[in-house]
Amino acid sequence: MQKTKIGFLHPGAMGISLAVSAQNSGHEACWASDGRSPQTRMRAEEHGLTDLNSVSHLTQTCSALVSICPPHAAIDVAKSIASLSFQGLYIDANAIAPQTAQHIQFTVEQGGARFVDGGVIGGPAWKPGTTWLHLSGADAAEATAYFAKGALETNVLGDEIGQASALKMTFAAYTKGSTALIAAMFATAEHFDVRSALEEQWTKYDPDFVEEAHKRTRRVTAKAWRFAGEMEEIATTFADAGLPTGFHQAAGNTYTRMADFKDSKETPALHEVLKKLLSNE
Repeated sequence: MQKTKIGFLHPGAMGISLAVSAQNSGHEACWASDGRSPQTRMRAEEHGLTDLNSVSHLTQTCSALVSICPPHAAIDVAKSIASLSFQGLYIDANAIAPQTAQHIQFTVEQGGARFVDGGVIGGPAWKPGTTWLHLSGADAAEATAYFAKGALETNVLGDEIGQASALKMTFAAYTKGSTALIAAMFATAEHFDVRSALEEQWTKYDPDFVEEAHKRTRRVTAKAWRFAGEMEEIATTFADAGLPTGFHQAAGNTYTRMADFKDSKETPALHEVLKKLLSNE
């Protein structure tokens, strides 16, 4: 198997796990440290990524690039790569709407690259059978070879750009959308001083539901700033299918209210989360 240099544009918690899967599959994982945070630098150094310093050098050296960043930044990242006339395979693994993926396809292809649409389902890929990268596009099969022997599972959906993003959006519409709904229900019950009664009623139907709902509401705070943009992408996806968009727009607003927890060193208590949600009453 030929060793390929693969550039990871944002080796965050998810991106670094994809980079390690590429390494385990016999490829060289690269990144560019210019302008990146000390935490990202530490993460990349810990896992042995090759630092090519600048994104410009990354585009000149790597045969493939993987974009996995906050959804609201996906288009700008693609524009920056297109401006550098990258000629390789651009794999967009962001949580974006099919329409956004198609827009990015046009952008990077104008710069000379080939494009593969991707969507990650699951947490960071450290254990086999827990994280899936779904891919679509004419060159999707090529992308699977970059992760063939890592913990990341890959699946080709078809040749159409947007299929992978559509699967990601419809899956997250429930998993992340329902968490926002639970948080909003807790906050509303708190406002009317009936949360204890609500939890008691829930317990009658499912003894484990309240504890799990507490955990989901508290834990999501760390990524709420990122999920707000994802809810907007889901709303866009629903709109394209002719379905109502209001629920996920509201979910995005709910996550925006929790965005200040991004840099918290500890998971906040439930009462702190509810206070933040209700602060915009």
